[in-house]
Amino acid sequence: MSTAPQPGTVPQPGTVYLVGAGPGDPELLTLKAHRLLQQCDALVYDSLVPKALLDLVPAGCERRFVGKRRGHHSVPQPSTNAVLVELAGRCRLIVRLKGGDPFLFGRGGEEAAHLAARGIPVQVVPGVTAGIAAPAYAGIPVTHRRAGSSVTFVTGHEEIDKQRPGVDWRGLARCSDGLVIYMGLHNLRRIAEELMLGGLAADTPAAVIQQGTVVGQRLLLSPLGELADRAEAEAFASPSIVLVGQVVAQRVAACSPAPAAVEMPIPF
Repeated sequence: MSTAPQPGTVPQPGTVYLVGAGPGDPELLTLKAHRLLQQCDALVYDSLVPKALLDLVPAGCERRFVGKRRGHHSVPQPSTNAVLVELAGRCRLIVRLKGGDPFLFGRGGEEAAHLAARGIPVQVVPGVTAGIAAPAYAGIPVTHRRAGSSVTFVTGHEEIDKQRPGVDWRGLARCSDGLVIYMGLHNLRRIAEELMLGGLAADTPAAVIQQGTVVGQRLLLSPLGELADRAEAEAFASPSIVLVGQVVAQRVAACSPAPAAVEMPIPF
């Protein structure tokens, strides 16, 4: 589906769309993302993307997997950047499909800057992030008039860049009504300890949601002081979202939709 340049003309780079795939349930995909997937010449996709979305692309679409997962071989970010530049040199419409939202802990900002610096057009298509969708599918509001007027989205994975200052968990314990923690399961014990040292009580409501919005979704409700022990005892695994705050106690189980029975491109 690539468009070859005419003789004597300077080829114009294709457009890269940084597209949010949503949290896993294919029905949470935006209409714009759906249209672009059906039209793209090339698809570059991450680990947490349901197979149902990959099946939307045209038969002749070139596919590149660039997933990153703890404990598995990962494609380095510079290699992903190079793939996007290379595809933009010969394809008209490239979809860079990311789980959740491309600009929330997805390194979409880095990829956009890399492409823009090379004169490659970039457009962003927001997606539903797991930090909101997974709690919603478990019946937990991330804000509540009676329990939390502020919420903080924070990464619990601090090994991405050793030169970056660490998260001030003790400060967050004092300044935010609720915490939504991405990639926090591996460091959950230390995070909980730091939050309690920052002033949160051991009986603060907390939760872990594994595989939110898709088949295999699991929910653990626990006081903060017991959360790490219970998550370990019940063998909770990534991908998981961790919530801390009084909003967890506002859970309404009756409003929880059934998780989608979807297939992911690689095993959890």
